Amino acid sequence: MKKHIPNALTLLNLFCGSIAVIFAVNDQFVYAAFFVFLGIFFDFFDGFAARKLKVSSELGLQLDSLADMVTSGLVPGIVMYKLLELSLPAWGDLETVAQESLEVSDLEFNMIFPFFGLLITLGSAYRLAKFNIDDEQQSFFKGLPTPANAILILGLPLILEFQNSDFIQSVILNTWFLVGMTLLSCYVLNANIKLFALKFKDFRFKGNVIRYIFLIMSVVFVMVLKFIAIPAIILFYILLSVIDNSTSK
Repeated sequence: MKKHIPNALTLLNLFCGSIAVIFAVNDQFVYAAFFVFLGIFFDFFDGFAARKLKVSSELGLQLDSLADMVTSGLVPGIVMYKLLELSLPAWGDLETVAQESLEVSDLEFNMIFPFFGLLITLGSAYRLAKFNIDDEQQSFFKGLPTPANAILILGLPLILEFQNSDFIQSVILNTWFLVGMTLLSCYVLNANIKLFALKFKDFRFKGNVIRYIFLIMSVVFVMVLKFIAIPAIILFYILLSVIDNSTSK
């Protein structure tokens, strides 16, 4: 029975991701984020369980990628689509349409343009496919892992929900900011940047210094910045990895 435990955790990841899709489509971003985070929790522990129980398998690897494709690939793409949609005047927003003298062609563009956000889903799929055929990515990652990228994108509506202000709204719901975030997301997912993995072979400080620094600083960021800490933590993760790479050469 123990060989089925990691796969069961992976399926729970997929289940959470599927629920998150439904919430994201219905503009319920907080619930979508909750189930994405829960799915990522199961994603972390399926690999941990497989290693501890010594039941790693090719089936588990493929199942893990399929689950990640939904939870950490499809959901952030839908959320970005929805944010882009919110940033643009729509057919029903007659007051904005009148004020900005938008023509029918402009409105049609505004209805099509949000699909640009789904590039995140495509970038995630490409990153997961590369990971599956790369034997080097055991103790480190090449490019930002899809769960970290999902957390980055889901952090935007959480900031709007819990720390909103005129300034924050003007930044996050700026169309070109969202376009830039989409392109940045696709790039860091597949960039040839070596990033350390949060996989502890043991919990001794020696050999895990960078991981403990990251975890401690993440807690500090959350205490000080709250939800704004989410993009700050991802940026810190990338910078810390770059610094670690340069000092270890």
